[in-house]
Amino acid sequence: MNDVLVTKTSRTPAKRVNIVRIQMVKEASLLYPARRVRMARDVVELFREFLQETDREVFFLLCLSTKNEPTAIHTVSIGSLDSSLVHPREVFKAAILANSASVIVAHNHPSGDPTPSREDICVTRNLQKAGELLGITVLDHIIVGSEGAYYSLKERGDM
Repeated sequence: MNDVLVTKTSRTPAKRVNIVRIQMVKEASLLYPARRVRMARDVVELFREFLQETDREVFFLLCLSTKNEPTAIHTVSIGSLDSSLVHPREVFKAAILANSASVIVAHNHPSGDPTPSREDICVTRNLQKAGELLGITVLDHIIVGSEGAYYSLKERGDM
């Protein structure tokens, strides 16, 4: 079959458009005994196994149901020693597929100091704005440091 179709009004070949299906694929799962996220410390405990001894910044998304029950964890970005590239499009793609009512984002600081940078606060504000447009609330942005140290932008009033 010839894939080139020339229209009557133009000599330009027609454009082939793919028909697609979007699907979320489960890679693994874990048991979460607390069932609901109530505070930042719960999220830190949940992400501990993902962030321990990581030598670069990793940015995660925690998708939540209307009852604040975790439904999915997604690695949004794996960056370098002191930064990771985060765009609302990449964060909310997984949140939409997981039918999230709200989300919590988290990342680590390999330096061990969980104090947010200006970029961390700017990313949080951009995510909040995008979430408002989509109807998905960003509940918190948590930065995990070393030895259990963390910084919750929500708890500290930075969002």
